[in-house]
Amino acid sequence: MDAIRGTASGSAPVPLSVLDLATVGHGTTATDALRTSVAIARQAETRGFHRYWVAEHHSMPGVASSSPAVILAHIAAHTDRIRLGSGGVMLPNHAPLVIAEQFGTLEAFAPGRVDLGLGRAPGTDGATAAALRRGERRNEGADDFPQQLAELTRFLDDDFPDGHPYARIHAVPGPVQGPAARPPIWLLGSSGFSARLAATLGLPFAFAHHFSAQNTIPALDLYRESFRPSAVLDAPYALIGVSALASDDEKEARRQVLTGALSMVRLRTGRPGLIPTPEEAAAYNFSSLEREFVDSWLGNVVHGTPYEVRTGLDDLAKRTGADELMITANAHGGDARLRSYELIADAYGLPRA
Repeated sequence: MDAIRGTASGSAPVPLSVLDLATVGHGTTATDALRTSVAIARQAETRGFHRYWVAEHHSMPGVASSSPAVILAHIAAHTDRIRLGSGGVMLPNHAPLVIAEQFGTLEAFAPGRVDLGLGRAPGTDGATAAALRRGERRNEGADDFPQQLAELTRFLDDDFPDGHPYARIHAVPGPVQGPAARPPIWLLGSSGFSARLAATLGLPFAFAHHFSAQNTIPALDLYRESFRPSAVLDAPYALIGVSALASDDEKEARRQVLTGALSMVRLRTGRPGLIPTPEEAAAYNFSSLEREFVDSWLGNVVHGTPYEVRTGLDDLAKRTGADELMITANAHGGDARLRSYELIADAYGLPRA
């Protein structure tokens, strides 16, 4: 349970963590984005953030996090203490045995530091999802998630019953090599389905407030009301992802977050691309429908000066009762994101290692 529940540092009301999408800005490369990811993870560790997670996305030029296990292995080699995990791996895209092997390997690299966050969406469009799920798994999807989760858990625990077709199959590295803690499983979601499943199984739950804010409180209420104590947790533990960006100047913060808003407009209209520059976003001629979307989107992005961001995060924690806030900073450049995490850490008085 200690591997799940965080401890607030400084004057933060709840533990603060980082969700990184390894975003690629116009005029930069995936190499630049992944180098920034290393810098963000190291900064998060030195400033007292609790976790660093990466999210699986596919066929999105502006997001370089298609292979969370690969990124996390590299991050593990450049950090020492911070918890590392997926926020999340999209289970329908992969054979459960493969995930068990990947995260067993990560646990061997960084013992006691790995979280396995799982989502049931493909993290991409239908055509790309079909390309990911070749062969017999092509027709599997979100509805098969509970069965896939059960199979993955069996592989992680190496406890298929005698007579099961997989009883002689072992996920290596894993328990078959001796007593070892395995990565705790988190369920991720943006609706009530995963909230209810996490509650039924007594697992920690992470909600994607950053792109489904209207469902946050209903999903968290459902999770808490339905929670059943388990060997993993004796009480519910809910983390929410929140988009937040701090800058030394309020206008600069607005200028930076508009790049993420324009990127989302393009994604939602079938035109995914690199994250636009602040200049491009400022010059873009939004239609009335696009402007309506942008205003709604930015209404759920906590941005401004460090004081304004801290106030917004504190209010969000209070309104939702979240046990942990996982911050994602969406902006064109790595420098702006690094500066944002530094300012947020300063605003909360987080320690410097």
